Amino acid sequence: GSFHSHENPSRWDGSVVILQKWRQDNYKPVQYGQCWVFAGVMCTVLRCLGIPTRLISNFNSAHDVDRNLSIDKYYDSSGKSLNIGKDSTWDYHVWNESWFIRPDLGTPYNGWQVLDATPQEQSKGLFQCGPASVRAIKEGDVNLDYDTLFVYTEVNADCNRWIVYKDGTKKRVYCDTEIIGRFISTKAVGSNSRVDVTYNYKYPEGSAEERQVYKKALAKIFGSSVTEGHTESPSERPSERMRNPGISGKFKLAEPPVFGKDITLLLILTNLGTDRKTVKVDMSASTVLYTRRTVTEILKANTSVDLGSKQGKHIRLKIPYSYYGKYLTTDKRIQVTALCEVMHRQGLKLLVEKTIILEDTNIIIKVPRRIVVNKAATLEISYANPLPEPVSRCVLLVTLMNQQVKIHLARLAPRERSKIYFEFTPRRAGPLQLQVDFSCDKFSHVKGFVTIAVAPA
Repeated sequence: GSFHSHENPSRWDGSVVILQKWRQDNYKPVQYGQCWVFAGVMCTVLRCLGIPTRLISNFNSAHDVDRNLSIDKYYDSSGKSLNIGKDSTWDYHVWNESWFIRPDLGTPYNGWQVLDATPQEQSKGLFQCGPASVRAIKEGDVNLDYDTLFVYTEVNADCNRWIVYKDGTKKRVYCDTEIIGRFISTKAVGSNSRVDVTYNYKYPEGSAEERQVYKKALAKIFGSSVTEGHTESPSERPSERMRNPGISGKFKLAEPPVFGKDITLLLILTNLGTDRKTVKVDMSASTVLYTRRTVTEILKANTSVDLGSKQGKHIRLKIPYSYYGKYLTTDKRIQVTALCEVMHRQGLKLLVEKTIILEDTNIIIKVPRRIVVNKAATLEISYANPLPEPVSRCVLLVTLMNQQVKIHLARLAPRERSKIYFEFTPRRAGPLQLQVDFSCDKFSHVKGFVTIAVAPA
């Protein structure tokens, strides 16, 4: 959306300035936020109330609108992702866990409880989500309060991929039971390390326990007669359901994808059988939001490849900056799909998909070896224009000790790197965090930070 009248959610660096603005503006709404913003503010508020709280990031987070434990994703016959259907999968979603007892559910469900400050569906008539017991989610007790079913699907739904033909019929080409709910993470206590909490939410993917819990959850919703793979479209071609195409495929980046540079990928196709196969490949690339909603299709390509017995081949795909530059959002994401059809085999298909997250040129912050309380110190902040074109209206926003300084800078030539010197005087010993946000007319909110250890006088 457009955030011109207020703040882009990517601009915020923490909850303190948001709460201060809320109070200064006589408790009027502060705009705008997205899940990581709401979760950060909620964490601060709950900790102030004495409730142990932490942030949780769930990658490949599902939004199961029809509550059938499955996500349905649709593509056209050339592999382009279609913005149809109500289900979605976000690259990530952020919520909170708070620790308290559950006298309403019983002692086994005490401990961490999910609270989502960015509710995506109404619950009991209001947009709210939680508290849902993490233990209940792991055990598939999706009938328990509050919103346990919704959170279960966020971390453990199955994902069905469908091809939509011009006549409106659909073919389900793949059901992925392991893609949803990856690398569920929180911050370590006392450091910036990542702690993986995936197994708090579910048993290991592919294990017998995980499938048993999934079947238990299905039975609680639909009754004991329902089995996996129950979601079928009424217009699905019955003779073409879920047949194995006999090939495997994956996208691999030839080099790290850097914002402002051309992107090169390899599609690696492998014949899993001993018979020769001819594979027709339709590839598509689109800029997307972190919610995986398509913004603009930027590339289409097609080719064919012959695969001998157990043979693998690479297909190179290049996406120039000139194709994607003006269509990126602040999410800086591109989704690439390849629809691979085995010829002369009754149209057997494989869908390969990859989301590319473009890396920003790092902001470099150089800190003196020793910084002492009540003594002036000077930092070097280096920033860059990664684009093959000049940028103007450059601004650095530096946040330190809950104070913000906005610095207007000169324009930068293509690929130019520049630097400034920033002086400050720390007023207390201990750790301080310096945050830097760099924006210009061509891109915005490139961030960097460093934790500074301030020694006593």
